[in-house]
Amino acid sequence: IASSTPSNWPYITNLDICPNQNSPTNSAEKAKKKRCSIAPQAPRSSRERDAHNASRTLFVPALDFRGSYEKLTNVTKAIVFALASLAACGVAGGEVITIDAVVLRPMVEAETPARQTGVLATIAVAEGDAVREGQTLASLDDRAAKLAVQRAALEHEQAAAKAGNRLRIQYAEKALEVATAEMKRSAESNEQFPNSISQSQLDVERLTAEKLQLERQQAEHELQLAQFELRLKETALQEAQLALEQHAVRAPFAGVVALVRARPGEWMEPGTPVLRLVAIDRLRAEGFAPASAIKPQMVGAEVDFAPADGHGGQDAESPVRGVLRFVSPEIDPVSRQVRVWAEIDNRDSKLRPGEQGRLTIPLSAAPPK
Repeated sequence: IASSTPSNWPYITNLDICPNQNSPTNSAEKAKKKRCSIAPQAPRSSRERDAHNASRTLFVPALDFRGSYEKLTNVTKAIVFALASLAACGVAGGEVITIDAVVLRPMVEAETPARQTGVLATIAVAEGDAVREGQTLASLDDRAAKLAVQRAALEHEQAAAKAGNRLRIQYAEKALEVATAEMKRSAESNEQFPNSISQSQLDVERLTAEKLQLERQQAEHELQLAQFELRLKETALQEAQLALEQHAVRAPFAGVVALVRARPGEWMEPGTPVLRLVAIDRLRAEGFAPASAIKPQMVGAEVDFAPADGHGGQDAESPVRGVLRFVSPEIDPVSRQVRVWAEIDNRDSKLRPGEQGRLTIPLSAAPPK
């Protein structure tokens, strides 16, 4: 089979065809069952070496493998593919699942964009710089935005002065007080000296007092409108200040600048990527595991990640501890595998996104209580 399978398949040799494995009836069959295994060929490249290291004993039913790969039935091909996938995953002894070709990815990454329209004025960082959350990474030409803030601030001060002006109310109150006193004196004079004040004069004085009462109410209403205007100007000032602040491109989280995409002098639109930012203090080790071996209940269990060829200052004897965070609810109908990923602590920055390695998951793993 190895000589006729596609080049990207693991080499499979020493394949013994066994009778029914369900119920061996004698010692000869039991011994033959022990020999029914898939053992990878001696590795000739790093890729084959990884497959060789991940090899485990697997039992297969009795099938006719005679002839070339092209003569195999579709069912046989599917079984061979499944066996090769299991060999790469490394299910061993019912104790652990070893997943090869696991790739490290950032837990948090972002294409940091421009938030306003304008010309990119400056870039304050370079590729590889470590930045803190909220740090200014780049800035657009903000001269017009600063003038808009100044104008909004002056309009706010003007509205505040109008909203605090109670002179019209005070004048109306004083005028009403005088008119009321005059009307009272006229009434008292008529009581002491009948017909000394004509009825027409009394009606005019009463009308004047009522008019001044309405003027005071009107002044109070205008003061209330001025206070509403002040609140609108406060909102306009905050909007202008926000527009000015959005001319700065800031780091949404602490991380490392992985790529600077824009250059000073370029025209920016809202949403245009300026640079790429990644956080490397926590990484995600992602791979695929047999659906029959790993269950969603294992989420939260501790796992081990071993970088390939000892990259990142690690080797097989000193793997990096992590926590299984996700087991996909979906099973691939062809490979019968599920996607899984674990969170790896990388505060010492020894590992890098894109690096490959091996993830070991205990089959009996359970999340810590």
